[in-house]
Amino acid sequence: MADLPDLYVTLWPTLPHFSRFAKDYRLTGIRLNSAMIQVEELDDEFAVANAIADPVPLYFDIKGRQLRVTEVIPCKDHLELTLNHPISVQTPVMVLFKGGEDCALLEKVVDGTHLIFEGGPEYNVYEGESLHIRHPSLRVQNEVLCDYEVQKINKARAAGFSRWFLSYVESENDIRELREHVGDDLIIAKIENRHGLEYVEREFKVADNYFLMAACGDLYVEVEKPHHIMAALKLIIEKDPQAFAGSRMLLSLVQKPVPSLADLLHLGWLYDHGYRRFLLCDELCLKEELLASAINVFESFKSVYS
Repeated sequence: MADLPDLYVTLWPTLPHFSRFAKDYRLTGIRLNSAMIQVEELDDEFAVANAIADPVPLYFDIKGRQLRVTEVIPCKDHLELTLNHPISVQTPVMVLFKGGEDCALLEKVVDGTHLIFEGGPEYNVYEGESLHIRHPSLRVQNEVLCDYEVQKINKARAAGFSRWFLSYVESENDIRELREHVGDDLIIAKIENRHGLEYVEREFKVADNYFLMAACGDLYVEVEKPHHIMAALKLIIEKDPQAFAGSRMLLSLVQKPVPSLADLLHLGWLYDHGYRRFLLCDELCLKEELLASAINVFESFKSVYS
């Protein structure tokens, strides 16, 4: 029998359906996405998780260099916000929001982290959301891990976590910086932009307790042209035969219980190119019925395809 694919999902312990899926033998791991949660909220989340005996293995996702909104400044006729990392970029430049579904023109950057837009995007922007600046002049400054990220890591380690995702990895230095806090723990490096792909092509080496992930939620937005995603996915699995593939899978289930042809062929394409570790995105996992449907579809795919 061919190698069977593994499925990972994204949940938080205080979600009503966490306990159901934390004991689901069909899952290989559960990712806790730290993006929208504050440091002071973690203790309650970890207490709930630790109260479940012998759960599915838990992974903690650190956002690293990913650009995220720390404050939305009230303005009547335009958008102003602050970022978690200081940046430099040539302006004016288009900024993408909502996974590439919305945009606004960035007019000025003040003191590295204060962004002033000409007008704003169609939909509201909220604290904790990510954004994309695809211009080649963009430089994200300072260390990979913000102070509050280090605080989250320390709390997670104290709660027993030893498996980590790191977003927007671009170099070995990024991994070394995380290893200063987690030692030889398992790290999955999420490749999410062109700099990350350059790292995979030129610098990445297979190592113990270290794997790549094709994190397509952001990578698909960040590649220069949409069809470049296929070459990016091939590169990642060629460099790391045990790489993960994440996000933008089975999203047709949000609209109806029967998966689309495109969704099933997507899984088949990834499997045919060597991927055996699959991570579902937040949108499918936040609702119990959607996650249950997605797991069932994945099990059906696994039984007839692999």
